[in-house]
Amino acid sequence: MPFALTLPDGRQLALDAPLIMGIVNVTPDSFSDGGMLPSAEAAVAHGERLVAEGAAILDIGGESTRPGHAAVDAQTEKARVLPVIAGLKGRTDTPISIDSYKAEVAEAALAAGATIVNDVWGAQRDPRIAEVAARAGAPIILMHNRDKADASLDIFEEVLRFLERSIAVCTQAGVPRSQIVVDPGIGFGKTARQNLDLIRRLDRLDVLGCPILLGASRKSTLGVITGRQVPAERLAASIAAHLYGASRGAAIIRAHDVAPHIDALKTWAAIEDLRKVSP
Repeated sequence: MPFALTLPDGRQLALDAPLIMGIVNVTPDSFSDGGMLPSAEAAVAHGERLVAEGAAILDIGGESTRPGHAAVDAQTEKARVLPVIAGLKGRTDTPISIDSYKAEVAEAALAAGATIVNDVWGAQRDPRIAEVAARAGAPIILMHNRDKADASLDIFEEVLRFLERSIAVCTQAGVPRSQIVVDPGIGFGKTARQNLDLIRRLDRLDVLGCPILLGASRKSTLGVITGRQVPAERLAASIAAHLYGASRGAAIIRAHDVAPHIDALKTWAAIEDLRKVSP
């Protein structure tokens, strides 16, 4: 049965076909696009472009999560993201997610117009974020994360156990399981082989009973495979990884390059529809 998320304003976000979440990083040091949106106005304009290209969700982030990133405090993060969220809220009805693991930032973002929480630490770094989502009636995305990679791990079992704990934190705080999305966290504390293995086994996360988000866009694993050192040159590899993920049940694809992903998903869906009616 297809999933659907209920936004705080009562709207339903249907996940019966893969949706594209467009990335809007308001950071000076993100791995691929840090510093490319130096002002709130530039970020709002970028978000509007992504919506015009077909983004169904806009993900706004104010702290880089790349390896070796410099952490920022909640006040700095809020100063970066809140003007962008408020600006986009006035110009588009597209749901906005706040990419943060801090409860204080998530609460302020939801008050400013965000409708989804996207936590890269799966409500385990700051568990109060689950209470924030519950009070607001907002869906929450729970991502697996590790401080460093360990090649000896069975990464699928590690991700599964982590996400089970994250789901428990959220349901105990009052978030309905139907409002939870899970993300295996491609590129976060994993080797390249582990990242690929997670995409290969993505459908096995169905046991959690939640829709799945996949975010492999421009990640370093794709650079290892293709030899492309510049993240922005990994578009073809990003699309390939995401289409494979869609075939394994990904309900949301988080991507930098929205328009090419929309074209790729439309083509994949047309072939799938034909396959269903033609032996």
